[in-house]
Amino acid sequence: MIIHDGIQSLKGIKNAVVTIGTFDGVHLGHQEILRRIIELAKQNNGETALVTFWPHPRFVLKPEDNSLKLLSTFEEKAAILRSIGIDHLIKITFTKEFSQWSSEKFIQEVIISALHTQKLVIGYDHHFGKDREGSFEHLKEHSSRYGFTVEEIPRQDIEDVGISSTKIRKAIDAGEVEKAADFLGRPYEVIGTVIPGDKIGRTLGFPTANISTDAPYKLIPADGTYAVKVMLRKKTYQAMLNIGVRPTVDGKEKRMEAHLFEFDQSIYDEKVTVLFVQKLREEQKFESKEALTMQLAKDKELAIKILND
Repeated sequence: MIIHDGIQSLKGIKNAVVTIGTFDGVHLGHQEILRRIIELAKQNNGETALVTFWPHPRFVLKPEDNSLKLLSTFEEKAAILRSIGIDHLIKITFTKEFSQWSSEKFIQEVIISALHTQKLVIGYDHHFGKDREGSFEHLKEHSSRYGFTVEEIPRQDIEDVGISSTKIRKAIDAGEVEKAADFLGRPYEVIGTVIPGDKIGRTLGFPTANISTDAPYKLIPADGTYAVKVMLRKKTYQAMLNIGVRPTVDGKEKRMEAHLFEFDQSIYDEKVTVLFVQKLREEQKFESKEALTMQLAKDKELAIKILND
């Protein structure tokens, strides 16, 4: 997959079959659209192109509102799209100026002039351009003038999937990572960097990697202990992970700490990818460190059972 930073570097895409959207999380609903453009590209000896916007429009239009957390960073989204088989990813920098573009200007400058689109596929009830004035009905009415055909994924296809980024965010925010995985078609993931911690876990016999997320807008699952898989150095390790303030050891700030099974190496400053499999329990305060250690042993036993199923 080729990633294009803007439309200036585009030099023509062969029989371009195009779709547009933020595609946060690239969930199963999104994948309905992606499967269709891949199918059409194969039928027409063409290439697929996905036009997306970064940063997320809401970050630009409502900078004072930091309530929105995303399911995927741009890098995560790009990796997923590559694995699905998209040929071209066009990243358009979203600015306040760009938000004022009319749908006609967007169609003329991006869809026609830059991409030379042959076929445009959009999701049901998708709108674009200033005040969301662009619509499937407008595109279909003017398709002969524009020189490309347009297809809308039927409402029934979208509703049969019954998935939205909002539903997935709610599931993750509640710690329901299994439900989120069902919606996404894969485990929810968080990419971060291992940073030094206070090494309390090591004194308990459960050394942990303290993981700092690379993007402050990335959605982190609810506090609690999870069975996870950790991708590190091109290998995947079974692990358990805790999110929370660690009340038993008088922690003051929220942390995300993973204990990798059968692993004892220094990995400070290294990138890791955490795949959330299942929540084991809520975070709780134990009466002593000894009681915490006993619970961690039970957590590990349960996590291994879950991860081996």
